[in-house]
Amino acid sequence: MPTVFTHPAVALGLAPFFRHRGLTRQAIALGVLCTAVADFDVLGFRFGVPYGSLLGHRGLTHSPAFALVLGVGAAALARRFGEQASPRVLASYFILCAASHGFLDAFTDGGLGVAFLSPFSNARTFFPWTPIRVSPIGLESFVRSGEAWAVLSSELVWVVLPSLAFGALGLVWSRASAGRAGR
Repeated sequence: MPTVFTHPAVALGLAPFFRHRGLTRQAIALGVLCTAVADFDVLGFRFGVPYGSLLGHRGLTHSPAFALVLGVGAAALARRFGEQASPRVLASYFILCAASHGFLDAFTDGGLGVAFLSPFSNARTFFPWTPIRVSPIGLESFVRSGEAWAVLSSELVWVVLPSLAFGALGLVWSRASAGRAGR
């Protein structure tokens, strides 16, 4: 999996495409959280939940179905706390943020794969191309494995830089859209 340090880069890269539609900094912060929520499934290891089970790591919480439920729920919560962007804009942003987690994990070179069709199937898959170095699970394992630099370097190249480029494209696009609307 990419680390908790880089999953949020996706929320930041997506944000410029939604800012002109009323997305606030608070909503972006919630989007950052949505990119990381899927990995709460690692708590299952402490309770004996098998890795490959429905509720195991990269199972249900990494599926598009979960991203849909989380995104809609986050949008409802954001609206309840005063976000002015439309429910559709908020839900779209949060769903994309949440779904990005499983998709990034499917580009990693280790683990059991991602249960994209969960809860209907627990079959785990990777994408055919897996350029992202998998991170050991847990901070202690990450630091002690000697893999930290290799993992973070891989994530910089395959997650952070593309997210920054995508965000820059979003800024150009939103400014061009605002310029056309102001004519």
